[in-house]
Amino acid sequence: MAATIVHDSSEAVELCGSRRLYLKPIAKLAITVLWPGLREQSKAVSNWEVMAKLKQMAHPHQFTSIRVSKSALEFVRFEAEVETRALVQTLCVKMNGRLLEAQGSDSALRVLAVESSPEFPSRQEWDDYFQGGEERPDTVHLEALPCKWFSSPDSYSQKPREEIVREVFERFGHLRNMDIPALDVYREEMAGRSSSVFSFAGLQTFDVYLQFEEYEDFLRAMESLRGMRLMLKEGDGKALACNIKVTFDMTSHLSEAAVARRQRERKQLEELEEQRQREKRREREEEEADR
Repeated sequence: MAATIVHDSSEAVELCGSRRLYLKPIAKLAITVLWPGLREQSKAVSNWEVMAKLKQMAHPHQFTSIRVSKSALEFVRFEAEVETRALVQTLCVKMNGRLLEAQGSDSALRVLAVESSPEFPSRQEWDDYFQGGEERPDTVHLEALPCKWFSSPDSYSQKPREEIVREVFERFGHLRNMDIPALDVYREEMAGRSSSVFSFAGLQTFDVYLQFEEYEDFLRAMESLRGMRLMLKEGDGKALACNIKVTFDMTSHLSEAAVARRQRERKQLEELEEQRQREKRREREEEEADR
């Protein structure tokens, strides 16, 4: 996801002060507009007009974004995002139960507004998944981390650095192991796996697997990251934030067997690369000998 400018960072909490990284709560509303009858009777009502009316209703406050999340015969639902959760509460009080006039409808449309909880795995989910097994939940999988935010500030490269990633996330507890697929030059050749480097609107991102030594540290990380965006405070005082995806690993990615398998595959690919280089050198030597 593209990074967006933060205008109000009052609710942000420090993640790693030395790297100017913070966690900012996701602030979303679910706004439902009820049609007075079946949608066919109100089919002349434009979702765009309703959206504009909702923006007027929220004034003087503003949505940072608003979109249609579901449209049905009985209602249309919008997902709106604002700067802070405090503003979410303010707008819920301001908008919930209000009536909205729109062209194409003979009756006023009722508005329902509630805080929207972001999707995030629950403790019950990972407890159920690992119940009765030999493994325990200990690995957090993070996706869409901006490469530049985890790279050396004095380097032109946007490659994330392991020591920086470790510095940032060991605030939750000691890491037993970590894997950044993007840093493995052979990863794409390993059974067709992706190196997990993506670019969204010019923002290059990566993913990382973080295996914690203790379950309590894994739990602390998951609860701390729940419903949060990653925020960077730049040197000029400006702040940027982006959405990241947080899940618990269900692939045993950092199990001893998986790590050993990748090491074997990497060694085979390294040997193959060395063989290619030897063949290229031999071909050059033969060409030079024929001259």
